[in-house]
Amino acid sequence: MGDYLLKALACNGELRVLTTVTTETVREAQRRQGTWPTASAAMGRTLTGTMMMGAQLKGEEKVTVTIQGGGPIGLIVADADTHGHVRGYVTNPQVHFDLNAKGKLDVARAVGTSGFLSVVKDIGMRDNFTGRVPLVSGEIGEDFTYYYAKSEQIPSAVGVGVLVNPDHTVKASGGFLIQVLPGAEDAVIAKVEQRINEIPPISRLIDAGRTPEDLLNDLFPDRDYKLLEKQPIEFFCSCSKERFGQSIASLGRSELEAMIDENHGAEATCHFCGNTYQYSEQELMAMVERLNA
Repeated sequence: MGDYLLKALACNGELRVLTTVTTETVREAQRRQGTWPTASAAMGRTLTGTMMMGAQLKGEEKVTVTIQGGGPIGLIVADADTHGHVRGYVTNPQVHFDLNAKGKLDVARAVGTSGFLSVVKDIGMRDNFTGRVPLVSGEIGEDFTYYYAKSEQIPSAVGVGVLVNPDHTVKASGGFLIQVLPGAEDAVIAKVEQRINEIPPISRLIDAGRTPEDLLNDLFPDRDYKLLEKQPIEFFCSCSKERFGQSIASLGRSELEAMIDENHGAEATCHFCGNTYQYSEQELMAMVERLNA
């Protein structure tokens, strides 16, 4: 089957746990963005972290994560909803470096470390929930961990990883999120921290064929967890010609008339999925007429 996420409670309900494989999701994002390996790893880690954040929301709530670290990759943007839909893009997709000292893709160099991770949650109220923390490493997983601790006051461990093939396609991607719930004992926290340090990197586990269920067992070998929910996930973009048309119309009559006179039409391309929408001179004239009505 395709990518999916598991939600569970572990250690007598003292920990909230999510595990996921996002290989197909990140593979689709890479195909649409044309990212090079290091950029793919940065984008894929962000997509996975954002998707797990979105999975904790309710109803029709949505979350947008923006990472801007000052590195050559530029801005990373991802958003997700409660239905397992996630999308994202990077400003400069063609960024790649040699492996770092640990033999891994040098995501921190691409992202940079002199910037921020920002979160905006649309929870259906007049004002959105917003949070922002400085980047602590540019490695994405550690930055999500720091965000949860500082902005939401939830001690957490976030593991995200991406492996890329020589032809730039995505080989393996996924992650986990472990959050400490109120009343958790220090011994439980220490045990989980030790286990996280013992297991191989998450991307290597997924490359070896591990499923989200297997990842739960890797993290909690005593099987002291209760599975709550299984949710399919996918790269999904909500853009449409109608939505872009509304944005073009909002530019106003003078801008529309300039497009008609100078270009005899307009073109809009979605940053997230790369879809391009064409608007004829007649369609632009109809927008002007509606504004004049």
